[in-house]
Amino acid sequence: MYNPKRLHPAAILLMILKIVKDAIFPLVLIFLFGGNNFGEKSFLLYLGFGLVILFVIGSAVLTWFRFTYWIENGELRIESGLFVKKKQYIRFERIHSVNISEGLVQRLFGLAKLQIETAGGEQADVELAAINKKEAERIQLILAEGKREKTPEAAESADVRTESIFQQTFPQLFLMAATSGGVGVVFSTSAAFISQFDEIIPFDKVFSGFEHVLEASLIFITILVVSAFIVAYLIATIGIVLKYGHFTLKKKGEELIISRGLLEKRQITIPTKKIQAIRISENLLRQPLGLASVYIEYAGGSAKDSENAKIMLFPLIKKKDLQGLLESFVPGYQYEADMQGLPKRAFSRYLFRHSFLAVIVIAACIWLFRPWGFLSLVLVPLSCLWAYLSFREAGWIISGNQLQVRFRIISKQSYLFHKNRIQAITYSTNWFQLRKSLASIFITAKSGAGPTIGRIKDLEKQDASTITRWLASRY
Repeated sequence: MYNPKRLHPAAILLMILKIVKDAIFPLVLIFLFGGNNFGEKSFLLYLGFGLVILFVIGSAVLTWFRFTYWIENGELRIESGLFVKKKQYIRFERIHSVNISEGLVQRLFGLAKLQIETAGGEQADVELAAINKKEAERIQLILAEGKREKTPEAAESADVRTESIFQQTFPQLFLMAATSGGVGVVFSTSAAFISQFDEIIPFDKVFSGFEHVLEASLIFITILVVSAFIVAYLIATIGIVLKYGHFTLKKKGEELIISRGLLEKRQITIPTKKIQAIRISENLLRQPLGLASVYIEYAGGSAKDSENAKIMLFPLIKKKDLQGLLESFVPGYQYEADMQGLPKRAFSRYLFRHSFLAVIVIAACIWLFRPWGFLSLVLVPLSCLWAYLSFREAGWIISGNQLQVRFRIISKQSYLFHKNRIQAITYSTNWFQLRKSLASIFITAKSGAGPTIGRIKDLEKQDASTITRWLASRY
């Protein structure tokens, strides 16, 4: 592949859509809240808008025209730049992973997007946004073969067959949607969106006509609420099924290959040596059912690329199957159900922290919304319950070279850290903790989305010292 090639012209459309996506919010604000003087300045407004459109299209075309790529002398070479020409040469042995995905535009034209990360990189170093699918697979194969020739480790695992396969079924995806909390997100997003139009839509007039009907019909209100929940559930379910449909995890040698998606197909390749930690998440709905989601904290991707920054290893599994799956796909990590908890004297600190905010909210509600504000007193038992759950779930255990910590924010989170992946353990204690011989620790590991931090607050001071000495012992 010595002849420079350009991306498919569909890349121009993708660039335009990206610019529009980034600018859509300010444009909406201008048109909705820019006042009523558009009529007087309509000519200048439309002229300016037209010039912006021409500039966007022109810059997208020129950017596409100036972008070329080819493979030569064991390197992937890229030349790009609208005004300043940029040359980028990436050696095969520096390539860390090659990911292929198919968005809506790519699938419309029978194309694919190829993302390439170099070893040590925290984001995709190269992105070929629109190339032929066969071309993408061919480049992936060339890069893999070239890497095997350059690196002994890759050569040793070249002929390794697929060892393990995990697939998420559609019934499990529906259960995942039902227990994801996505319904609440749909409701809150819809409410926030609708609230922005209270000056445009005459809500008072709309609802005033229904007041008598609503007062006389409890059945109607019930049907309305139930219907809203059903619609929200369907929206959340459709979103999860589209994103995680045909989810398949394969382990081949020292690599994990994850493919998923119905509307947008994605394939992500993850070297196991880049895994920094394993995170097990259990929300309040899944925990009683013995279900959990498992994530990889991964030294790749970036905060800008949220899809590759936090990788879901198992979307929804039974906790009783967790250890077997970890042994099959990420050997060396082990999940311990029994952990060292917190001393009873730490509970008062959890109770204080969780109740403090509730007291402020209750006081404000009673002051501003009397007498209905007194209903906020229900937050008192809820905050006490939340404090107890957070206290009870916190814990830690050291198993050889692995540290496992558990805590609760909203969902219960369990982190599995290998000693050689931990960047730092921060030991913290304040005056109130010193009085009770307590301390807090924060465990930091590298991740493409930023540092991964596990934590335990108000554990036994001696236990905190044990954990810090365990990390220091590697030196």
